[in-house]
Amino acid sequence: QVQLVESGGGLVQAGGSLRLSCAASGSIFSINAMGWYRQAPGKQRELVATITRSGITNYADSVKGRFTISRDIAKNTVYLQMYRLKPEDTAVYSCHADYTGMDYWGKGALVTVSS
Repeated sequence: QVQLVESGGGLVQAGGSLRLSCAASGSIFSINAMGWYRQAPGKQRELVATITRSGITNYADSVKGRFTISRDIAKNTVYLQMYRLKPEDTAVYSCHADYTGMDYWGKGALVTVSS
């Protein structure tokens, strides 16, 4: 099993930056991919960015060029660096792990972007 703990959410003005962290623990060697998803009020959860075990990244069109997903293998941590934030980026951001085909989620971190 895998445990995921997010940190780094908060309130930021439009145009600002934030970095989210997701620390993984447990059977991390069986994780195929990790990523970030978000859910805005009244909307469905959507993919933000993913990174595979081999380091291949994927981004939602809405965040390409503004967000960067990365990882520190030694720290078992995945990051989401967010630049040029917009009010529409306001959401609960959740860390996800694909563990041998099973989904694991963190509790989520609230990101609020004020206009």
